[in-house]
Amino acid sequence: MERIPILRMGDFLLVTIQVDMHDQLALTLQDDLAERISQTSARAVLIDISALDMVDSFIGRMISSISGLSSIMDAETVVVGMQPAVAITLVELGLTLQGVSTALNVERGMQLLHQRMADK
Repeated sequence: MERIPILRMGDFLLVTIQVDMHDQLALTLQDDLAERISQTSARAVLIDISALDMVDSFIGRMISSISGLSSIMDAETVVVGMQPAVAITLVELGLTLQGVSTALNVERGMQLLHQRMADK
């Protein structure tokens, strides 16, 4: 079964989605992230979607669901690298990604997370 790698970077988990997402892969990622947050006591999850050209409503809801799940497990979620076409599609679908922070790229996402961790 295909899986998306989850890298540990100190207190953070980094997920870089480099393949076309389909429903089963998104569900597997959600389960894998919950397991890794639990195992590592990660304080944040950074999801890089810069390689995604398209996000459908299911994938959008899964990103929101991952954020909610992370929050329940006391970890913040930041999505980075969203392409303009993806942002437009999400708006057209009426998906607001409640509770999901965004940043332009991985570097800015890491800065945002470090800043938030320092404020806690």
